[in-house]
Amino acid sequence: MRTCRVGLVGAGGVAQRHARVLAGFEDTELLGVTDVVPEAAAALAGAHGARTFTDVGALLAAGPDAVYVCVPPFAHGAVEEAVVAAGVPMFVEKPVAVDLVTAERIADLVARRGLLTAVGHHWRYLPAVQQARELLAGRRIRLVSGSWWDKVPPVDWWCRRARSGGPVVEQAAHVLDLVRLLAGEATEVTAYGDGAPPAVDGADIDSVTAATLRLAGGAVGTLSAACVLGWKHRVGLEILADGLALTLSEEGLVVCDGDGERRLPADPEGARVAVDRAFVDAVRGLGDDVRVPYAEALATHRLALAVADSARTGRTVRLPAPAPALPDATGVTVDA
Repeated sequence: MRTCRVGLVGAGGVAQRHARVLAGFEDTELLGVTDVVPEAAAALAGAHGARTFTDVGALLAAGPDAVYVCVPPFAHGAVEEAVVAAGVPMFVEKPVAVDLVTAERIADLVARRGLLTAVGHHWRYLPAVQQARELLAGRRIRLVSGSWWDKVPPVDWWCRRARSGGPVVEQAAHVLDLVRLLAGEATEVTAYGDGAPPAVDGADIDSVTAATLRLAGGAVGTLSAACVLGWKHRVGLEILADGLALTLSEEGLVVCDGDGERRLPADPEGARVAVDRAFVDAVRGLGDDVRVPYAEALATHRLALAVADSARTGRTVRLPAPAPALPDATGVTVDA
């Protein structure tokens, strides 16, 4: 395959970002765009010299080499089913669904088909994340503390629980994905929401959520999420291990140990390019650096939903026991 011909389902902000990145690859062509708002699809397609399609079926009939699914949380399901049935490699933006039933159904279809997939947890491509993994190798992790303190995004579906899943599912899943990657799987969560929605018409989500987590390796943790500010105030993860304290965000990694404090850059824009580059390379058969296939994203989604469900019901949620841990190439123990 000399050129990877990509179809886009969705024409919102995230789809526009992927289109810009993909347009910068010499070996990638934006074949076409479809969206429930035809004008949005036409605008995005026109910006990149691509075609506009009336629906997903028409896009798939054009024979793309890969499809990006960039739709709101509530719109996942039927799109992925059509792409999987067509046997086309699929990139899905997170969260992969608004519920667990839909995500598990798609994961089963993907597994049965043996389909190449990737999900947009681009933080895993931050150099600072890899540096954190290397620093944590061989150390016992004691405590993790994640946060996402932000504003309500300017899209009408976001503040409605049935359409977005709420802030933990839609935003803080990035932080929970890092918890899983760097500290291991959670086995139990207890969370509380304040029961007071933000000052937005029609909002029914919690303005703030606080959760505690118990991890399989013995560590404990916290997560806090908020959407009451007018700016992104604090987003990231702190990790305390024996003799080491790390603070990780999209801005960089702060390392505190016996040698003092040092700061390492993160390169968030590079990570957003890298997640697309890895997927395109995999589609073209030139690489194998997809770090979050659909099944891996499902595990993060399951954890985010556990936090959201606990906050909604006031009950502790226990998650399935993780598979036995295996060392990866860096020497960091990870869950199989």
